[in-house]
Amino acid sequence: MPRLLHPDDVRARCRRQFAREHLAWLGMSTSAGETQTIALGAPTQTEAAAGPEAVRAWAAAWSAWESSEQPGEVTWETRQWPRLGTQRLPAALVIGSLEVVARLADQGSRWQRAVARHHLLTNVCGWVTSRPAPQRLFDALADYGDTDFERLLALMRWLAEHPASGLQLRQLPVGGLDTKWVEQRRGLIIDILQCQPALPAGDQTARDLHALLGLVKPPTRMRMRLLGDDLRRQVGGLCDIEAPAEELAALPIEPRLAFVVENLESGLALPAVPGAVALMKLGHAVNLLRHLPWLRIARIIVWGDIDTHGFAILDRVRSVLPRSESILMDQDTLLGHRALWVEEPRPFDGPDLARLSESERLVFDGLAGNLWGVNVRLEQERLPWPLVLCALAQL
Repeated sequence: MPRLLHPDDVRARCRRQFAREHLAWLGMSTSAGETQTIALGAPTQTEAAAGPEAVRAWAAAWSAWESSEQPGEVTWETRQWPRLGTQRLPAALVIGSLEVVARLADQGSRWQRAVARHHLLTNVCGWVTSRPAPQRLFDALADYGDTDFERLLALMRWLAEHPASGLQLRQLPVGGLDTKWVEQRRGLIIDILQCQPALPAGDQTARDLHALLGLVKPPTRMRMRLLGDDLRRQVGGLCDIEAPAEELAALPIEPRLAFVVENLESGLALPAVPGAVALMKLGHAVNLLRHLPWLRIARIIVWGDIDTHGFAILDRVRSVLPRSESILMDQDTLLGHRALWVEEPRPFDGPDLARLSESERLVFDGLAGNLWGVNVRLEQERLPWPLVLCALAQL
């Protein structure tokens, strides 16, 4: 018996097609799309005689489908069989539009709502049709409540009229809009604005929300501790400072030693060290260190996690401060604390780290190659504090 397609089989097929193609359909007419003819099966007389119950149930399912006015048009054929007589059997289901596919995929209401809203959005910012819709945009068009969609439309309308306002995010004069609403929909707004033809597809550097909105970008802030009383006296006694990089750059200090510490808690626990500062929790944004001119005369000590990202951060520090040294990021420290290892969730897979020393490269290659285990990671905050103090005393 050849496979006989039942209504549930056709619905499953349409669900798969919708999942694959619906983003490309968005922007097309709701009645557009090539007519599809899905063959439902063609049993021979011998096959029908061998499984009459199956054939009857199959024909009855499509007859019920047709009588209940389900989407699509069932076509029938009359078969003249010598042994079984005249039989009227379902031949195919004809699907005439994308809307019918969506309905058969149980996505009819979402599709209609997405199409109607996409039309409204296109009237405001026509560039959204220049590239296939991102999934996040389709979901917003299909599932947002009316209030949220109207806010999104109002934001895009205002941005189309004021592409480079230079305002703060808080100053956007769009009714019902607030900074929290924008931040919660950051990815969606960026996706829409990145559809503009002037922006290269997939360019992750163009995913700066403030730049895309034409707004002034908040200053980049850095957190720093002054570890020496001599430096604190020069800034009115301040010790723990978080401020824009440009303001830190203007401080009248000349540290002899600077620690770049990946973990905030580790940086906050560092002891008093005359003439020293600690810059904390910069992660991969350590290239911000280039804004601090007083670092150029200091000895730079980098202390990060012993994992692939820790060495990537070390390499990036050296791109702006080439004479930087590392501490507690060596093989002996790693292998001497196996009980403290955890798993690195997503190891670094970026470009080659050309600025590592030979010994640092050996550790990085061992971690990346799973020499000591899969995705081994030793976080700096897990190291015994007496070990840290001992390492600092040797500087």
